Amino acid sequence: MKGNSGMSARKTLAAVIALGLAVTGCDYIVPPIDFSTATPVLSSQGWSGFVTNVADANGALHVDLSIKNDTNDWSAMDVGSSVAKVTDAAGKTSSCATVFVGTSTFVNNGGWFLAPGFQMKGYTGGSVAKPTKQMLYVECAGVAKAAGEKLAVDYAYITGAFNYYTASQVSHKTLELDLDKVVSDAKYPVGDKVAGLKIETSSSVIPAINDCTVQLTGVKRTDTGFEFSWESTNPGKDPAYVHIGQPPVLGADGVLYGAYVSPHLSNAPITPNGGKATWTTTASVPTDVSGFYILLPVETKQQKYFVDHVVDITDK
Repeated sequence: MKGNSGMSARKTLAAVIALGLAVTGCDYIVPPIDFSTATPVLSSQGWSGFVTNVADANGALHVDLSIKNDTNDWSAMDVGSSVAKVTDAAGKTSSCATVFVGTSTFVNNGGWFLAPGFQMKGYTGGSVAKPTKQMLYVECAGVAKAAGEKLAVDYAYITGAFNYYTASQVSHKTLELDLDKVVSDAKYPVGDKVAGLKIETSSSVIPAINDCTVQLTGVKRTDTGFEFSWESTNPGKDPAYVHIGQPPVLGADGVLYGAYVSPHLSNAPITPNGGKATWTTTASVPTDVSGFYILLPVETKQQKYFVDHVVDITDK
């Protein structure tokens, strides 16, 4: 019954889209929607992490940490409602109620994806209207800092391209961290160079939906962060939409800046047949941070299917 009702809903959704296009008279190309479930490329390692600081904080054990994408694919990671526990040298285990670990909160397909081999220690939390900088940490009330402690954090992750119409496969693993091993000299955001990951330059022409392309044409530092100028080119005979959302940036401080909004919800101009379209996006970042990479989701192959790219703007 679950499978039949899901297929019915998908057919209804496709019919509604087709009817909407007929009523509005839009004649841009919308590729057929593929409802098949893609097989994600999963690594036996999942994600890894390392401790950057351990302290006592108001009667609680406070652990600052960083995470690294070891899945060999683009991946979003989150603890959700998972459990964190600390075990002392004598084997006593205590629960940790405060846990902020992940790339951003994701539900089903949602959340920022991090490039393989990249690492981070914070993200933009809060809301789009009131963003906040959320550092990654765990706190365990009633536990004192002591030698020999180990932290275990259950987490979930998804990999591959973002497809609005097909739920991502969610995998679950556990970060196991030795609190005696503190890393103080980590470099961000690139932890390891991963074979097969292409890092685009700021002048790269990136393939998009309907044989269109997208290019970053300008990077402007503002009082509040970045303003990015984009240009899409359409060699086809029909107008087309090209969505990229509001791409975030990850800098040398290890913080992913950009409140999460699903890329398919963003406005995008119609790229006319045989022509170009231009628009801008922004990212709020501190003025004293540098070494940025753009994490760019580009609508590719079909409607609301996004392939991620990493664009090097470390010289901006």
